[in-house]
Amino acid sequence: MSMSTPLAAPVAADNRPRSPWRPPADAQACVAGRSVAGGLAEVSRLTRPRIALMVLATVFTAMWLTAGRTIDGPQLGWLLLGTALVAASSSIANQILERDTDRLMPRTAGRPIAAGRMSAAAAALLAGLLLVVGSGVVVAAAGWQPAAAALATWLVYVVVYTPMKRLSPLNTAVGAVAGALPVAIGWLAAEGPRRLAAGDAAGTLAVGALATVLYLWQFPHFMAIAWLYRTQYAQAGLRMLTVDDPTGLRAAGQALAASLAMVPVSLVLAVPSGSVRLFLAAAFASIIYVVATVRFALRRDDVSARGLLLVSLGCLLALLTASVVCGPPASSFAPAASLSTDHSSFIPQTQYLQP
Repeated sequence: MSMSTPLAAPVAADNRPRSPWRPPADAQACVAGRSVAGGLAEVSRLTRPRIALMVLATVFTAMWLTAGRTIDGPQLGWLLLGTALVAASSSIANQILERDTDRLMPRTAGRPIAAGRMSAAAAALLAGLLLVVGSGVVVAAAGWQPAAAALATWLVYVVVYTPMKRLSPLNTAVGAVAGALPVAIGWLAAEGPRRLAAGDAAGTLAVGALATVLYLWQFPHFMAIAWLYRTQYAQAGLRMLTVDDPTGLRAAGQALAASLAMVPVSLVLAVPSGSVRLFLAAAFASIIYVVATVRFALRRDDVSARGLLLVSLGCLLALLTASVVCGPPASSFAPAASLSTDHSSFIPQTQYLQP
């Protein structure tokens, strides 16, 4: 007698409507969080906020050295916002022009335009919009002269420096101009020309020293970067000095000459204010920069280049901070009542900042 497994009874089809499956609430929140984080990371890659932050610090320091405590708070806020938008536009425009070379370098291949996550047309539209809006905000906050300086910075960086990277190692000297030009934005916004015409030259001297320091500071900084990524630059066909001279001797020479010249120029920062603390801070920071540059010039290896890169950032931070903390130049210039109102009718009027 054989035994067999009994057949299961047929189950009636369940035709009741079912709602689509959704992940648990905590999973949805996790996905949303990752989406937001990813979006912010994409914006950061596109606009490079660290560069924009350095530009804003430069503009503020130039205003502070020119006008000191007579800076109008709302005017400063709108000026920095407009400048940040222009800086973001220049970063996007730079990535549009360099999208082909960016794809060839691991350090830049993940950028949105190079990776194909954003089209060049969409990026160009965004860059143009940010440039127009940012320039308009600067005009409304401080007038056409600071806006013209912001536009000049954009043009030098995007139209001259960016294409020149494929043509000549002199691109670093041109890029250093773009890095120093934001000083003019702050000086013009603080009525630097009027103050100078009225006989108040202290602020102009301090700002001139700051601009020169920023120009010289960029040579060791960028030579360190050029050394660290010399192989990638060569693969992308970019004419950095470390590509034309793989020994690094010319790059080290330029970096050392600039850092040595920075020492006396940085000390001039302290002359208008007569601040001993600023003098000592400038001397200490610039001499440390020279030491790091000498080490790089002698060794010309990745370790010394990374050390120089870190010291360069610390040196700049120290100089800008000391310039602000140790006080602006003593000034007898009395700004006109219309100084903060001529170009900013939509900005709420407040009293000047008090110490």
